[in-house]
Amino acid sequence: MIDYLRGRLVHIEEDYVVLDVHDVGYRVFTPNPYALARMEEPVQLYIHYHVREDAVQLFGFATREEQALFRQLLEVSGIGPKVALGILSGGRPETIAAAIRQENIAFLTKLPGIGRKTAQRMIVDLKDKLGAYSAPAAAARAEPGETRGTQSDLSSWAAAREALAALGYREAEIDRAWHAIKDHVSDQDSPDVLIKKALQELFQG
Repeated sequence: MIDYLRGRLVHIEEDYVVLDVHDVGYRVFTPNPYALARMEEPVQLYIHYHVREDAVQLFGFATREEQALFRQLLEVSGIGPKVALGILSGGRPETIAAAIRQENIAFLTKLPGIGRKTAQRMIVDLKDKLGAYSAPAAAARAEPGETRGTQSDLSSWAAAREALAALGYREAEIDRAWHAIKDHVSDQDSPDVLIKKALQELFQG
């Protein structure tokens, strides 16, 4: 069992990174891969080792909290590893945990890949299992699409903007990314798609 990997980031794609650990390249699926480029090297990722009949996959996270929440999400019927990654790309672990505890369906259904029925299952299965997460009061009260306590239009970009802010990007950086990608997005783009496009631009810039 692999608990964590520490090494050099040598390649980034939309849903995974390649981490060079002592001249061995590990493909690690992770939420918001381009955000890892901001981390100082060597990069350390906490690993979930996932085995299925046709594949062995590594899922990596910047914090223990993300790793723990990912594993708890996998316990929910209908949530597999890729959906769990999408959930973690949409907000901080403490914010997601607070929404589950407060039965905030509106917030949960704004997360990538989550419909109303799945959100309800998350609440039923996890509400009493998330005591280890401590959410700041402001984050716990925030509705989907709110940024710094300001009511937004609940658009896909508003949800993506909040997620980018949660990753530590400044408002000026987020605005720059939006100006760079706004002519290349459509009304059908989900927050997850917009996050990836913005992160690509931020990484290049």
